[in-house]
Amino acid sequence: MDFAFTNEQELLRNAVRELSEQYIAPRVNEMEETDQVPLDLLKHMAAQGFLGVTVPPDLGGTGLGHVARMIMLEEVARVSPALSMSLQCLHFGVAAIAESGNQKLIDQYIKPLLQGEIFAAAGITEASGGSDPSAGTTTALEKDNGFILNGRKVFITNSHISDTAMIVAKTADEPKKEFTAFWVDKKYGGFRPGRAEKKIGFHGCVTGELILEDCFVPAENILGARGQGLAYALKGISDYGRTGIVGVALGIMQACLEKAIKFAGERVLYGKPISNLPSIHFKIAEMHADLAASRLLAYQACWLLDNKQRADLAIATAKFYCTEAALRVSRKAMDIMGGYGCMVEYGVERYLRDAQLLVPADGTNDIMRVVVGKTLTAPPKKK
Repeated sequence: MDFAFTNEQELLRNAVRELSEQYIAPRVNEMEETDQVPLDLLKHMAAQGFLGVTVPPDLGGTGLGHVARMIMLEEVARVSPALSMSLQCLHFGVAAIAESGNQKLIDQYIKPLLQGEIFAAAGITEASGGSDPSAGTTTALEKDNGFILNGRKVFITNSHISDTAMIVAKTADEPKKEFTAFWVDKKYGGFRPGRAEKKIGFHGCVTGELILEDCFVPAENILGARGQGLAYALKGISDYGRTGIVGVALGIMQACLEKAIKFAGERVLYGKPISNLPSIHFKIAEMHADLAASRLLAYQACWLLDNKQRADLAIATAKFYCTEAALRVSRKAMDIMGGYGCMVEYGVERYLRDAQLLVPADGTNDIMRVVVGKTLTAPPKKK
């Protein structure tokens, strides 16, 4: 059993940390104040190969894998959870094409996606409820060697900066519901962003609606196979969305632990640093334990993906544990810093707000518990 990162992975961590501190950190306050997406930073990361971390080299990616992606997301989130959130959703958009088996779409879109010339979103969630994607009402009616799409997707990360998107739509009602995943380009017409949401956190990462009004999509733009849209999308949510959320959570915990330790060493009460107080030791120990346990869960799940093993149970476990751990850790950092923790200039309140948004994202934590519970209690399959 080897818990060590490879030399290549350690080099990646150092490179991403350096880039994050040099280019992203100076822009965080601007993102908080304006809530504008720093497109130049996303394009800069694309130029460094960030968007192709799980894409095979023969398609133009680096092929470093899911463990490397987790390292990358953690290091970016340590400085800016919002930008890490945008990045992990862009990975999902790239994967929707790269893993589709649709060579025509791959040839047309993969290079501009990896280079950051265009961005892609994943349109799955609807107002009917993200926890039950089979309740989606977006329709795709066949017409003239294609489909006419109508519907509205909500809570879509990168909604207003993406040029393309994977859209899951209902292609049949009878005899049973059938859902298909489509690749939709805004140049087709009838496909546009709607309302941009105002969130308590992730300022600088846009979340909003995607609206389809009589949008014609060629039949050749089906991702995967007709009728397999939900399975295709849900696999992407698990492999990329939930693991991406976990990467953001790790970065939040690392940043909060660092800030709490630094503050405790500098804050003097009764002539001594508060780092001498047992109560502070307890909180920092608990923060460290949450982060250490979360890293084991997170990287194990990604190791399973990289080794082509079933990972849905490990991913669901990591998602609910790590996101709730991020809330605990950021709250403890606030407690250690007292009134200073409530001040914007110290940054901890930002991590707490951002951590709150991880809990419902890509499947609520109650749904994750259902996934884990059902998997563990299911009767064994007959051979």
